[in-house]
Formats: sequence, structure tokens, C-alpha cells
Amino acid sequence: MKELILIAIGSALVNNVVLSRFLGLCPFLGVSKKVETAAGMGGAVIFVITISSFVTSLIYKFILTPAHLTYLQTIVFILVIAALVQFVEMFLKKKMVSLYNALGVYLPLITTNCAVLGVALTNVQKSYGILEGVVNGFATAVGFTISIVILAGIREKIEYNDISPAFKGSPIVLITAGLMAIAFCGFAGLI
Repeated sequence: MKELILIAIGSALVNNVVLSRFLGLCPFLGVSKKVETAAGMGGAVIFVITISSFVTSLIYKFILTPAHLTYLQTIVFILVIAALVQFVEMFLKKKMVSLYNALGVYLPLITTNCAVLGVALTNVQKSYGILEGVVNGFATAVGFTISIVILAGIREKIEYNDISPAFKGSPIVLITAGLMAIAFCGFAGLI
């Protein structure tokens, strides 16, 4: 149990996928204009990363390794992730139309979100079992959600501030994200 807690804290805060490993920056910067949209993206990423961690761990352990096909892991993992994202997209289009419209092009981009594939590959590289892989995936996705919601909250607050024209738009967002990354470095001593 202690090891699972350490994996969770390490994945969510210390090794935050966006702010310390710099994976998944496209949806992080693109969907972080409103807190509601950012939270919706975070929920979708939590679902996709957690389920893909479980499925890819099963496939790796029970199919690829016994068949000596581990060299196919990246291709197989991408296919699993793409299928899960399509499921999420169909669900949101049918049940949560406003969130589906708000996420726009960034929803299918979860498929190419390197954070999702990065978690699956990290689970294999660190030789995590199925439970450890799922905990790592879930915690990583929670860390992604925490960072995107914080950035969205900050962006909502600074939207109406008097900012120099040279810093309006992307520059101030990148500066904010950089300052958040520095702040998250403070978690390095936790574990």
C-alpha cells in the first residue's frame, strides 16, 4: 500500500506529466481558457489514461511478452488509446454536447497526446504490475487535471488585467505555465 501511495504522489505532483516532463502540452495550453472546459478535458484524460493503463498492462503482460512481441508495444498502445478516445468522443457527443463542442479539436487530439502514450510506456519501462500501472496512470491523469485547471483559473483571472501588448495571448500563458512548472519543482522533496 505504501508503494502505491508513493507512486500516486510521485506521478501526480513530483513528476507531473505536464509541468516536469512536458508531455501533453497541446491540450494543456489549448483547452485551458475556461475552468469548466479544462475540468472536462481533465475528466476525459483521467478516463482515457486510467483505462489505457489497465488495458495496455494486460496486453503487454499476457499477449506481447509471452509471444515475444514486445517490440510492437508502441503500435499496440497507440491503437488501444485511439479506440478509447473514440469511445470518449462518441459518449461526449451523445451525452454532453456542450462539453463536446467546447473541447472541439482537442478531444480527438487526446489520441496523439504524448502524455497518454508516455504513461503506458513508463508502466512498461518501470516494470509496473497491472495495479501499479493503473495507479500510475490514474495519478498522472489527476496531476494533468490539477495543472490544467490551475492554469485555466489563472488565465480567467488575468484575462482582464492590463498586460503589455507584447505579452498578450500566448506569451503570458507560456510565462504562467513556466512559473507553474517552477512552483511544482517544490514538490521534488516530497518523496
